[in-house]
Amino acid sequence: MIQFKRPDGQLVDGYLVEPADKANAPGIVVIQEWWGLDEEVKAVADRLVKAGYRALVPDLYRGKLALDAKEAEHLMGELNFGEAAGQDIRGAVQYLKATGSSKVAVTGFCMGGALTVLSACKVPELDGTIVWYGYPPLEFVDASAIKKPMLAHWALQDDFFNISGVDALEEKLKQAGVSYDFQRYDAKHAFANPKSEIRGLPPLQYNAAAAELTWERTIEFLKKNLA
Repeated sequence: MIQFKRPDGQLVDGYLVEPADKANAPGIVVIQEWWGLDEEVKAVADRLVKAGYRALVPDLYRGKLALDAKEAEHLMGELNFGEAAGQDIRGAVQYLKATGSSKVAVTGFCMGGALTVLSACKVPELDGTIVWYGYPPLEFVDASAIKKPMLAHWALQDDFFNISGVDALEEKLKQAGVSYDFQRYDAKHAFANPKSEIRGLPPLQYNAAAAELTWERTIEFLKKNLA
């Protein structure tokens, strides 16, 4: 765990992992699901490090973790999404750039996916975004501010983020001339998280084939845009 500064000077804790050869390694800010900075999101960061990237997970909940959906919903409801994107996540991107990464992407899952979309609008220093099955209310998406490429993975059977909203977001990005790649999978919400079904929520379901394909596409996107 480290601490980094937000643009407003406040300190935020974060989970930082780096490859053995970290000199000039690109960076990735990884945004949690609504559960908090748990072992699953740390595992994502660890996986990215094995692929040669520095990975930083900001602790948006300030040390709090949700054990069930009700608590997760409460913690998410207390989070100021605009501030999280424009301050916490932007600060994390700035930290990675200031400490050796010439290029930095942002990626996030579920709630983190929604925050990744907002970060594309609010973090001018980032070099690309990878969204996993999550988007914010579309009235908060200033597509004209998105200047870097976006890859997004969506679930066709998502009970939390309806695919019609994905279609509307895509149209908004298209009208603004954003460079984007929306990939849709015949899967349920949280299909890339191998621990999703342990939560005991029927709308969540791990899909190994879809998860493998998302990771292949993600690594390809990172190689192209962070090289």
